[in-house]
Amino acid sequence: MQTAPIPPECPTVRVEDDRTGLDIETLKRAFLDNLFYIQGKFPEIATQNDYYMALAYTVRDRLFRRWLNTAETYSKQGARTVCYLSAEFLMGPHLGNNLINLGIFDTVKQAMTELGLDLDELFEKEEEPGLGNGGLGRLAACYLDSLASLETPSIGYGIRYEFGIFDQDIKDGWQVEVTDKWLRFGNPWEVARPEWEVEVKFGGHTQAFTDEHGNYRVLWVPDKVVRGVPYDTPISGYKVNSCNTLRLWAAEATDSFDFDAFNAGDYSGAVFKKMESETISKVLYPNDNMTQGKILRLEQQFFFVSCSLQDMFRILKRQNIAIERFHEKFTIQLNDTHPTIAVAELMRLLMDEYGMEWDKAWSIVTSTFAYTNHTLLPEALERWPISLFGSMLPRHLEIIYEINRHFLDDIRIKFPDDLDRLSRMSLIDESGERYVRMAHLACVGSHAINGVAALHTKLLKQDVLHDFAEMYPEKFVNVTNGVTPRRFVALSNPRLTRLITSKIGGNWIKHLDDLRQLEKYVDDTGFCSEFRTIKHEIKQDLSNYIKGLYDINVDPNSLFDIQSKRIHEYKRQHLNALHIVTLYNRIKANPDIDITPRTFLFGGKAAPGYYMAKLIIKLINSIADVVNRDPDVRDRLKVLFMKDYSVKFAQRVYPAADLSEQISTAGKEASGTGNMKFAMNGALTIGTLDGANVEILEEVGAENFFLFGLTAEEVSQKKAAGYNPQDFYSTDPELKLVIDRISSGFFSHGDTELFKPLIDDLMYHDQYLLFADYRSYIDCQDRVGLTYRDQDLWTRMTLLNTARTGKFSSDRSIQDYIDNIWHTKPVSIDLKEYVQGGSLMDTPSGVSL
Repeated sequence: MQTAPIPPECPTVRVEDDRTGLDIETLKRAFLDNLFYIQGKFPEIATQNDYYMALAYTVRDRLFRRWLNTAETYSKQGARTVCYLSAEFLMGPHLGNNLINLGIFDTVKQAMTELGLDLDELFEKEEEPGLGNGGLGRLAACYLDSLASLETPSIGYGIRYEFGIFDQDIKDGWQVEVTDKWLRFGNPWEVARPEWEVEVKFGGHTQAFTDEHGNYRVLWVPDKVVRGVPYDTPISGYKVNSCNTLRLWAAEATDSFDFDAFNAGDYSGAVFKKMESETISKVLYPNDNMTQGKILRLEQQFFFVSCSLQDMFRILKRQNIAIERFHEKFTIQLNDTHPTIAVAELMRLLMDEYGMEWDKAWSIVTSTFAYTNHTLLPEALERWPISLFGSMLPRHLEIIYEINRHFLDDIRIKFPDDLDRLSRMSLIDESGERYVRMAHLACVGSHAINGVAALHTKLLKQDVLHDFAEMYPEKFVNVTNGVTPRRFVALSNPRLTRLITSKIGGNWIKHLDDLRQLEKYVDDTGFCSEFRTIKHEIKQDLSNYIKGLYDINVDPNSLFDIQSKRIHEYKRQHLNALHIVTLYNRIKANPDIDITPRTFLFGGKAAPGYYMAKLIIKLINSIADVVNRDPDVRDRLKVLFMKDYSVKFAQRVYPAADLSEQISTAGKEASGTGNMKFAMNGALTIGTLDGANVEILEEVGAENFFLFGLTAEEVSQKKAAGYNPQDFYSTDPELKLVIDRISSGFFSHGDTELFKPLIDDLMYHDQYLLFADYRSYIDCQDRVGLTYRDQDLWTRMTLLNTARTGKFSSDRSIQDYIDNIWHTKPVSIDLKEYVQGGSLMDTPSGVSL
């Protein structure tokens, strides 16, 4: 713990001081105020966490001025607002990103230095909100950053999970899940808004009746009601005054304490309703596919969707906008199928709560929603058993049946006598146990459907959503994913940022296409030397970090070969492992072999119930145990699985990578965003023609990309022809030796059963075609090793990767959504003071955030 670097005397605060000024002295004074008045500490007893919290509140105060100005401007203008509905928001740490966006990073760093504090150490104290599983939630976070940076009115709506995705530990090579208590020290970035709470219904039954005007109406009589309380977090834009809102909902009981039960001696029963209700937002559901039958997941989805839509109606009322103009005020993006129940819920609210007739309500619904599909895996397309769905949401099932009736009539008109099509496209799957198909509901209820990479959208139209593409060709549009260069270059790679800015200015951070200007330096030996030196320094930093955390020495001169992403069979971390064993076998056969030294780094979490993914983690760690201590290897190979993948982890690893592993089976990865982050930071990609790899290759050039493997079409053809993995096993001696060595127990202390499920799956099924791609992958990796030895060539290739990644900014993605789907207008924000001389007289009234 740092000991009292700050002078103990607290400054006198004068009314005339600029409380939210950005100069060093004002920042220091505000920091000391917050340490004293909010944390209740003076320097002699303050901890590093107290210092972090005081700084976070200091930065938040500066956001609040922008936040309130933004809210007032949006309210006065009735600005069309993007509502981004997502079950996950993997925001990452807020402090550093806000310093970058406010343009005060260096100023704050200097202020902390003058107070005797290390800003980097304060960054480490921030507890990361683990509110997402991986790419889906991280994409949502990037999009919020870009929406604010592009001055686009928006609200991100989701769930305030009390416990985020689990922390990952590794014990005896196995993943162990540890509770993520991210709120245990409080969250300085959020503001509770209990005055805007809403009630959400579950279960019960419906009652039909005729109103006083003779209209058919339905009353939903629930058997459980839960309160939703919003918690708001300001989302700053980069060097603009816009500050949008992330609104996360926490579940609470309508009656938190049952005095009758307490007085009767039933002490646990007295708080039962509170515990039952709060379960809904208690923990992020870790399994991100195959969730059918999971009651909690459906409860969570409906809870945050209903809260969010009710909140939108509150905003309409506050801004005096007619209900009939709902779709003019709001455009709602469904981030995958998780929020799709919003289609039925908006219909229910319009008809049952506001008395609107069906056709008018449906017109508003379909003009409001747009749907982003994130998967090509059929098992990841959500569907819910009718029995479960109907018992939890009886009114919504009735509405979905009615939507389906209209929809099937439309199909009959467009495709007469095609009974098979009716069955395939119905919102209800009746092939066995009856299910509600959520992706189908999203397609029918939205005016736009987009994939997240050019290949993904093409395959959606060809395969997964083929029938809907024929029915609604005008709805389909592609929006290739992007990532924010603020967090993933400017913040996480300050050395590279300074070098680039010294040559082309700083405009590239907002307009990433400007990186193309770096191409004129590819033959500048001085610049290339600086570029290479920076990469080496970053690798040295990561090596030091690894030494401190794992007590493993890795050579920063070696090729840093990194695969960091969620662990899944289709992402093929085990193909990477087969390559490591291949190199190891070559060394064992010839200990003096000339081989390019490599450090293999893995990171990623497996869903707790996904045994095969967990077994892949165990295999990687088992290989590492053998390779890292074999004297024949002589440190030419090092293997490390870095535990607890997170945004913090990513910010440390992406800048250090030499080689980015993007090796999913072609046709399985929707897009990927890690591939973009690696390339921006000057890593070369080894990858298949899958997801956004296709577009990265097109942008950076085939000569600057290590391509291998089957195409999506070839994968389909090979499977259709009767793919037999044993044909490859029996005809490739290196592959056979790799598999036999793993099967023999060589990497498992003689246990031949440990990896048998994984090996048997590869030998007899291999649905992700590892064996078919093995030889192409190994040969490509050999080219990687040879190329790395020519450091001038490697540097040229990495520089061109960085220079040509402008397309992959999330700013470009959001602009595509704006132009092709949302049709919103930017709203510029002028800053003004609300508090003058201690008076609140200038504070605006009627502002609706």
